[in-house]
Amino acid sequence: MLFSKETYVARRQALSRLVGSGLVLLFGNNDSPANYPSNAYKFRQDSAFLYFFGQHRDGLVGVIDVDQHTETLVGNEIDIDDIVWFGSVKSVSAMAEECGVGATAPMSSLSDMVQKALKAGRQVHFLPPYRYDTQIQIMDLTGIHPSKQREAASMPLIQAVIKLRSTKSAEEIAEIERACAIGYKMHVTAMKMCRPGVTEQAIGGAIDGVAYAEGCMPSFQSIVTMHGEIMHGNPSPRQLESGRLMLCDAGAETNENYCSDNTRTTPISGHYTQRQRDIYSIVSDCHDLVLDVARPGVKWWDVHFDVCRLMTNRLKELGLMKGDTEEALRAGAHALFLPHGLGHMMGMDVHDMEGLGQTNVGYDDEVRPSSQFGTASLRFARKLEPGFVVTDEPGIYFIPDLIDLWKREGHNAEFLNFEEIEKFKDFGGIRIEDDVLITENGCRFLGEQRIPYHMDEVEQFLAEREG
Repeated sequence: MLFSKETYVARRQALSRLVGSGLVLLFGNNDSPANYPSNAYKFRQDSAFLYFFGQHRDGLVGVIDVDQHTETLVGNEIDIDDIVWFGSVKSVSAMAEECGVGATAPMSSLSDMVQKALKAGRQVHFLPPYRYDTQIQIMDLTGIHPSKQREAASMPLIQAVIKLRSTKSAEEIAEIERACAIGYKMHVTAMKMCRPGVTEQAIGGAIDGVAYAEGCMPSFQSIVTMHGEIMHGNPSPRQLESGRLMLCDAGAETNENYCSDNTRTTPISGHYTQRQRDIYSIVSDCHDLVLDVARPGVKWWDVHFDVCRLMTNRLKELGLMKGDTEEALRAGAHALFLPHGLGHMMGMDVHDMEGLGQTNVGYDDEVRPSSQFGTASLRFARKLEPGFVVTDEPGIYFIPDLIDLWKREGHNAEFLNFEEIEKFKDFGGIRIEDDVLITENGCRFLGEQRIPYHMDEVEQFLAEREG
């Protein structure tokens, strides 16, 4: 376990106070077969279960009886066949002792616990399930069909988990910094390999290998592509071409689930062209603006629009946008170039707690989500607090199909110079992303080593690499 027994006990006590009453079920993950039962994908524990119980074994459920002030770790003991194939592991009782849980029970007893609570008219709390096997387990225990489980999930439990996990402790920040250190190695590996003729797949495989060699895994499917205008472009067999840009969006996840997430956009030839410099400088300045404006008490919504305002003004200077900046922002014209939000929360999930509902995590009564294209993809918008970790990832993209659609429909034509924009349809996209910790008085980037991103730094790094 990453943290002390006392930490897990304190987390569960805080959860109980926030939930108030009822029976809380926190489902750990099961092994997920790739193509037959004994050939499973790499195991990843559910983040909420891991946060409160700290155990990595599959097939466990944490039960907290808030009214009776009892906790039970539910799971079956391994048998001799498990030992033969996978080696000896800790008993369920040993795991319970390790995280400060007072009782254990076999999985066969879980149904009786739940049914007893339901018959007594007590609320049974569970989080929205994201795996089908967990959905079936919940249906077997409660009778709630999988199609109804998201709406039946406990809002008090969702809100309690979000409140506790949003603010990272010093120990958690240290673990995120460790993920950032591995992310640094991944990205400098990609930059060193970024040459004409190298395939996207070769680079993607190499950087994933860096994460695995460090005893970790990628925090999401690594993005390595010359088509930076595609938000989630998976590595392909394409060879990198001189004169174009390579966008690499990748991060590491430690074996305690804590993540990093960075993006760099590298010139394949070793030097940015003037046109690339014009666009890159805007993205770089937008990225750096966050350090000046993000601090406790400021809404991330406002930080997002500060960045969009700067981007719009600079695109006007290049002749790509026109008209009044504030009117253009209200109309959402900037979303042609930035169709996503400035960033998201990050922690034990790379999009932290997104499975609990984007609106629940990123918004509150004061800040509500927008339905406008682009702004609707702002995953996080509420007031910043010390200990929050968010990503800072502005970008500018030239998406041919989107440009064609808006031009054909005359969408926001009073703010967009389509004649000039047409000249950039072969450009691709640029994104720069780093992970930001909100401090008591401001914010700072996470990671002791900075992945080069200012243009002169990038070009110098590429000039000095070996080979």
